[in-house]
Amino acid sequence: MPDLKYIDVFFSVQAFQEEDLRGKSAVIIDILRASSSIVTAVNSGAKKIIPVEDMSDAMKIARTMDQNDYLLCGEKDGVKIEGYHLGNSPQEYTEEAVGDKTLIINTTNGTRAIKKAGLANRIYIGSFLNQKSILKALAEHDDEVVLICSGWRGRLALEDTMFAGSLLHKLCKGKLPEKTKDGAKVAFGLFEKFGNDLEESIRQSDHAYRLRNLVPEDDVPFCCQVDKFDVLPGMKDGIITNLNG
Repeated sequence: MPDLKYIDVFFSVQAFQEEDLRGKSAVIIDILRASSSIVTAVNSGAKKIIPVEDMSDAMKIARTMDQNDYLLCGEKDGVKIEGYHLGNSPQEYTEEAVGDKTLIINTTNGTRAIKKAGLANRIYIGSFLNQKSILKALAEHDDEVVLICSGWRGRLALEDTMFAGSLLHKLCKGKLPEKTKDGAKVAFGLFEKFGNDLEESIRQSDHAYRLRNLVPEDDVPFCCQVDKFDVLPGMKDGIITNLNG
């Protein structure tokens, strides 16, 4: 179990530098919607997922692969990228769509956070959908852990911070030790304040409002389901696979 006083929380991609993660383990969080989509894709049998920072990188990788073996996935500013097979709604990532496929994915915030965390000892992809698997993995760690909220263009995102707070709340059984980092205190406090009605709180978040007319209306409730999937997406050498597999 990691020492809670060493667990830190970063609230956006811009809040940390690559070197900040050296020698630590990281959980990447983008509830609406990249981490929720990646978790769903892994549960649906995607063979591997390659996160990239932008469309240019996605196309470079795609050109090296057989076109029957991969799917281009992702969004820009909440909207599916023209010419891509899938957008960023987790409900698109069914077994029929992604089973045994390699997914090349880029999103506005989430995949940038994943790529930037490359120096971490371990990189997990976390969401409410696989919260129990994340907690089980963290319980086996004795290194420092960083919870990385992808946020939105450098700003705090309520839903990401609430998930970080939920993890902390479960790890310390609802009693946060006095000597914890400021980021952990903020995330824990936010979850205590709004966690009783998770879905409604997230519906009222800034990012949910941004997405309201851009994504399926049931994406938010889907992403708020707790412990729906028993999978642990983790990245090694730039590729995400199911570590529970």
